[in-house]
Amino acid sequence: MLRIIFAGSPAIAVPSLNTLAEMELAGKEVALVGILTNPDTTRGRNRGDAEPTDISAAASALDAIRKEKGLTPITQIKPEKLDALVRQEVAALAPDILVSFAYGRIFGPRFLALFPKGGINIHPSLLPKYRGASPIPAAILSIEKETGICIQKLALEMDSGDILAEERFPLSGRETTSSLSNDVSERAADLLRHLLENFDPVTQRGRPQEGEVVYCRELKKEDGLIDWSKSAVQIEAQIRAYTPWPLSFTFRGTDKLFILDALPLDRYNEAVIPPAIPGTVLGAGSNGILIQTGDGILAVSRLQWQAKKALTWQAFFNGARGFIGTTLSN
Repeated sequence: MLRIIFAGSPAIAVPSLNTLAEMELAGKEVALVGILTNPDTTRGRNRGDAEPTDISAAASALDAIRKEKGLTPITQIKPEKLDALVRQEVAALAPDILVSFAYGRIFGPRFLALFPKGGINIHPSLLPKYRGASPIPAAILSIEKETGICIQKLALEMDSGDILAEERFPLSGRETTSSLSNDVSERAADLLRHLLENFDPVTQRGRPQEGEVVYCRELKKEDGLIDWSKSAVQIEAQIRAYTPWPLSFTFRGTDKLFILDALPLDRYNEAVIPPAIPGTVLGAGSNGILIQTGDGILAVSRLQWQAKKALTWQAFFNGARGFIGTTLSN
């Protein structure tokens, strides 16, 4: 019996948590003894409403099913930091192995030493490409033709462990971070199931990562600012990469405008639409509002003023007098 603690927080990790719970209920040689997730966040004017992570909420939902089957609730640990007190809580659960997916923190040597059979980490990229906090947006920003999922052995250096399992799949070029995360979440759960069904953490060897190491950092709100001197292809990739957060935006004067959906135009008639300063609103075409970039034209089909609702380009034009000829700023 493999006693597992699952570490994760966002929605992308929920199918993997559910897979572990399903394997336990099906009589597989696994026991989900606890989860490690981020603390509840407080929201509202009085900061009194506590909102659990997606993983915490999913674990609570699983408890109702476990109760019917005579199983104990899943112990939830929600630390601010992985200190000595947390290590005591984890050690009390007598875990064998740690399974991590998007937990968002580095595990130190004293913490990993609590797991006699080590740990594994699910990472949504083809390692060693895009080690770090934002591998899915990074693949879209780089206009990759394919991406994938790796399950690696947990190592002290971030995302550097040997690869135990890998799945590759092509990208269409229209994925957003939201849609690709949904796809990855289901694929990762299946990959984890296949790995654990015949997994011996003591004898199973992974393969070392090969190729150039590429890192990606945590995203910030200001990353969404559009640089109109970039090409239409690059800006369209940014729009998809930063959906649903932080979103891509520009300014007309002091007014903030979110660009939610767009396409780069392959061809356009320069006799009808001569090149202009990047950021210039040229007019409208069949695909949307046409904006000049540093290389090519971007056809924007959905956009939104800050604090207003999102609109199709046709509806937006109805209430945006004088928008044609405007030069949007970085």
